[in-house]
Amino acid sequence: MEKFLRKTKSFLAAAMVAGGFLMPATAQADTIKIALAETPSDELAAFFVALDRAKANGLDYEWTAFSDEELAIQAVLSGQMDIGFGTPYAAMQRSRAPIRIIFQLSKLKFFPVTTKAYSTLKDLDGQPILLHSRGGGTDSIANVIEDRIGIKFGERSYVPGSSNRVAALLGGQADATIIDLSNTNKLMRGPAADRFNVLEMFDVEASDEALFGNLDWIQNNEEQVQIFVNALLSVYHDMAEDPTIIRRETNPDGPIGQLPAEILDELDGFYADAVAAGLYDVNGGGRKAAMADMEWYSAAGQLEGDPSTLNIEDFWYLAPLDAGMK
Repeated sequence: MEKFLRKTKSFLAAAMVAGGFLMPATAQADTIKIALAETPSDELAAFFVALDRAKANGLDYEWTAFSDEELAIQAVLSGQMDIGFGTPYAAMQRSRAPIRIIFQLSKLKFFPVTTKAYSTLKDLDGQPILLHSRGGGTDSIANVIEDRIGIKFGERSYVPGSSNRVAALLGGQADATIIDLSNTNKLMRGPAADRFNVLEMFDVEASDEALFGNLDWIQNNEEQVQIFVNALLSVYHDMAEDPTIIRRETNPDGPIGQLPAEILDELDGFYADAVAAGLYDVNGGGRKAAMADMEWYSAAGQLEGDPSTLNIEDFWYLAPLDAGMK
């Protein structure tokens, strides 16, 4: 990976290793340390475009890719990292640390995909299923499916990355999984499409990925956080108007620009599909997303209590979004 001098405004650092992470190099003062829940991929291209825009407005940052969401959450809880990726509702409710979400990065637009042995969600009663991570978005979807459809999945196995779960389907190592929009489209438009079914699924507005941090840190670094949120809002608004902006603004020397050509060539299609499917809220989620999350993650068993009695401010810090929308 390219190395930058200390005077460079942002320092990109570290990549995932199986079961853990690599520590980033020492950060400059006032550098935001970002904990990604996965390695850079097409799904993170818009995020890295926003980082480039924020950098142009004076944001110092470094990122570390963790092997799963739980490690990213723990890194923020411990104070090792400043901002993390994920939906840490259970951790926020259990922890004494004042962790708050500041931006909804994407919604839970995932799809149950199975071999031809299954035609409906009810057919999955008692059947094993392959999911992303324990306590993550696909785990919560499985919980809500059980509750709404009245079934009980069999053994749950966890393989991070929708593309890896597609590979398991194609290789005959799994018969049922839950995967993201992009990989669902790739699979069902590919040569093996006639081997699989996409099962009918109810609509979900809750957050899949969100940015969160310790409230004390957020308030003590208000200017940097605002630059970050403003950059994200600008990208999401521009992307809604023209999804090709992501491919055109992707830095060829950055982590997304270094991905294989076949992935880069599909960025326009990926973001066109994602925008059309409503994967992104141009306003960063805010109160609408917070309310949807309260209901969803309560039903998923990751929040305790009646969602109507839960206080949004216990989970979200809305000041940066409110300021960015003015």
